[in-house]
Amino acid sequence: SRAKAVYMYLRDRSDGEGKCWPGIKTIASDMKLSRSTVKRALDDLYGAGLLTREPRWRENGSLSSNLYRLV
Repeated sequence: SRAKAVYMYLRDRSDGEGKCWPGIKTIASDMKLSRSTVKRALDDLYGAGLLTREPRWRENGSLSSNLYRLV
């Protein structure tokens, strides 16, 4: 499934604590998927309890990429 493929992508890029922070655009580009497909897959992973996300902020207060943590 797409969700499983996205999970594997994140797992391959995560650190020893299961954290990684690629943007949706990067994931979509690397995996040759649409951004909406990546968003749906991430939503499926959150819903299944396999992934958490924390927003990351730049110094100027704008949103950076999310920090994803594999559970």
